[in-house]
Amino acid sequence: MFRSDTRVRLRQRSQLGLVRVAHRVTYRPPYAWTQLVRFLAARAIPGVEYVSDESYRRTLDVGGTPGWLEARHSPERCRIDVDLWLPRGLTLPAGAIERIDNIFDVSADPAAIAAHFATDPLLGPRTRSLPGLRVPGAWDLFELGIRAILGQQVTVKGASTLAGRLVSLCGRRIAVEGAGLSHVFPRAADVAAADLSALGVPTRRRESLRAFAAACASGAVSADRPDLPEALLALPGFGDWTVQYVLMRGCGDPDAFPASDLWLRRSAGAANVRALVERADAWRPFRAYAAMYLWQVLASEDR
Repeated sequence: MFRSDTRVRLRQRSQLGLVRVAHRVTYRPPYAWTQLVRFLAARAIPGVEYVSDESYRRTLDVGGTPGWLEARHSPERCRIDVDLWLPRGLTLPAGAIERIDNIFDVSADPAAIAAHFATDPLLGPRTRSLPGLRVPGAWDLFELGIRAILGQQVTVKGASTLAGRLVSLCGRRIAVEGAGLSHVFPRAADVAAADLSALGVPTRRRESLRAFAAACASGAVSADRPDLPEALLALPGFGDWTVQYVLMRGCGDPDAFPASDLWLRRSAGAANVRALVERADAWRPFRAYAAMYLWQVLASEDR
């Protein structure tokens, strides 16, 4: 079983007035760390995230005050070591532990996933050659949803560039010395009210961004809503791919599956979306992990 353990270390980062909080979370091995950080690195939001082979860093909002975290893998201990730099006197923001756990998918049971795919002629060999593959998550549904909207009809690199522009337009600056971080991701209300004309995306895309941000700001869209898929589909610019991608990475749904994804169809050898949906029925309740294995085969960033 994975386990979360948080404790405060009394060391202050004087230039920011922040205190380090150490969070340690164990996982069930094996753990494909290299594949996870490469996935996150390709999709990192400039200024908000910084990813290397050794660590994942990101900024965060702590009760209206900027903070940041750094996560490193400790394979010999089967755990992820996370140091959070938070304002003195403030506790971890609500849901922060769950958000960290979601980014690194520490609750996954790789043995159960491998056993489920063991006899599948397509996924069985892949799970054996790359055990412990995880579904990289996100800090929250809003951030991932914005990233997904910006990623429509552009490359992964292009989407990251657009996300960086949005952060520069609406995000708050933070000075994190030597960490490669400069901004906190904007709040939903800030994006909803912002002039996005300088973003460099089509008018309909800007309308989608504002509508999604307004829905998140008002609570009409939230991760704990049982009708979240329907609420997302009701928004302009949200089709099945975007909804499933948000559920998969933003909400940690292990069975979410963006079946309309071209790369998934190609990797699975499916003639069309319907054929892939039928083929994927045997992969329930772990279709999100099936998607990760299928994406790994093509080793493409255009998804």
